[in-house]
Amino acid sequence: MHPAGLGAAGTPRQPSKRRIPVSQLGMTDPHQLFDDTPVAPRFDVNAPDLYIPAMAFITYVLVAGLALGTQDRFSPDLLGLQASSALAWLTVEVLAILLSLYLVTVNTDLTTIDLVAFLGYKYVGMIGGVLMGLLFGKVGYYLVLGWSCVSIFVFMIRTLRLKILAEAAAEGVPVRGARNQLRMYLTMAVAAAQPLLMYWLTFHLVR
Repeated sequence: MHPAGLGAAGTPRQPSKRRIPVSQLGMTDPHQLFDDTPVAPRFDVNAPDLYIPAMAFITYVLVAGLALGTQDRFSPDLLGLQASSALAWLTVEVLAILLSLYLVTVNTDLTTIDLVAFLGYKYVGMIGGVLMGLLFGKVGYYLVLGWSCVSIFVFMIRTLRLKILAEAAAEGVPVRGARNQLRMYLTMAVAAAQPLLMYWLTFHLVR
C-alpha cells in the first residue's frame, strides 16, 4: 500500500472509489489494482486505501446506534459492544488470513494494511443494508444486503486471485498442483466469509 493511502483518497474521485465494492459485477479489468509501481489512491481509483474502510466502519457504528434508537434499544454499552464486536471480527479475519498465507507458503506483497483495507469495504454494503432496512423493512434490507454480498464476494475473488494466484504463477507452481489448490481454497474462503459476516453483524439491527 502506498504510504499516502490513509488520507490520499479524499479527492474529487472519492465517489468513484465508494462505488467499487458495490459495482464489481460490471468490472472487467481489475488488473490495475496491483501495478508494480505504487500509486496513491488519489491517482488510481482501484488503489487500496484506508480512508473508505475507516469512514465506513465509523458510519456503520453510527447507523447501528440509529437503528437501535428507533427500536428503543439504544444504550452506550450496547453501541460499544456493537463497535467492539465488529472490530474483533475484523482483527480475527486479518490474523486468520495472515496465518493461512504463512501455512500455505504464499509469497505475496499483500500487507496487513492492504488486508484491513480490502476487508473493510464490506462495511459499505452493511451500511446500505441497514439504512434500507430502516426505510423499507426487511425486504429492503435483504435486497440491498444481498446485492452488496454478491458484489463484495466478486471483489474479493478478483482482488485476492490477482495477488495470491498470480504469485503462484510467478513461482512456477503448476496450476493444478496441490499448493495452488490450497491457494484457491484460501481465496474462496476469504471471499465467502465476507457475506456471512455482513449478515451476522447487521441482521439484529433490522426488525
